[in-house]
Amino acid sequence: MYIYGKNVVKEYLSQKNQIKKAYIYNKFNDNEILNKLKSQNININYLEKYDLNKIESGNHQGIILEVDDYSYESLDEIENEEIIVILDHIEDPHNFGAIIRTCEAAGIKSIIIPKDRSVKVNSTVMKVSVGTIKNVNIAMVNNLVNTIKELKQKGYWIIGTDMQGTDYKQIDYTGKIVLVVGNEGTGMSRLVKENCDFIATIPMKGKVNSLNASVATALVIYEAVRNR
Repeated sequence: MYIYGKNVVKEYLSQKNQIKKAYIYNKFNDNEILNKLKSQNININYLEKYDLNKIESGNHQGIILEVDDYSYESLDEIENEEIIVILDHIEDPHNFGAIIRTCEAAGIKSIIIPKDRSVKVNSTVMKVSVGTIKNVNIAMVNNLVNTIKELKQKGYWIIGTDMQGTDYKQIDYTGKIVLVVGNEGTGMSRLVKENCDFIATIPMKGKVNSLNASVATALVIYEAVRNR
C-alpha cells in the first residue's frame, strides 16, 4: 500500500512504522522528512514528478511511502468499547477517511466495516484521515447483520441513521451503543435497518434532503458523546 502527503508521512514516520521504500521528488526540500527517512535507514528513490504521478495520482506533495497493507482488528478486540461505529457499505474513501478522523477526535476508538462492497483502508483514506487512523481500531467482518446480533447479545443498543426516524437529539445514547451509518446512496441495507433498536434522523429544513455521510456521522457522533 502507498501513503502520501507531507502531513501523513510525518505522522507515520513519528510512530516508527515499518516502511518498505520512499519515493521522493528529486527537488523535494522538506529537510525534516528527509532527515527522518535517513535516520531510519529508509531506501529512498528520487524521481521526476511524472514518475511519482504514475505511482500515485493524488496530491502527493512530492513524497510517497510504500508501506505494509493495513492490518484489521478482530471483533473480539474492539467489542468492549462504549461506542462503536459500523459503516454499512460506505464506498467513498474520502467519507471513510473523514469518519475515521471524526471518531478519533471524539474519542471513539472502534469502527466496523464489511468485507464486501465497501471501501477498504487505502492511500486516500490514509491521506484524508491525516494520521488519526493509527489511533482507531478498524475491524472487518463477513456479515454485518450477524455482527450486530452478536453485539446485541453483549449488551449494545443499535442506533441506525436514516431519513425516516426519531430526531437524533431525542435518542437515548446512554449505555453501550453502536452507531450505524448507511451507504452514501442507498442508506442502510434492509436487514441492517430491521436489526436496529432506534433510528436517528437529522431534520432537514432546507431544500437539501440529506447530508454527506461523513457530515451526518459527525453530527450524530458528537450528539452521542455529549449525552453520555
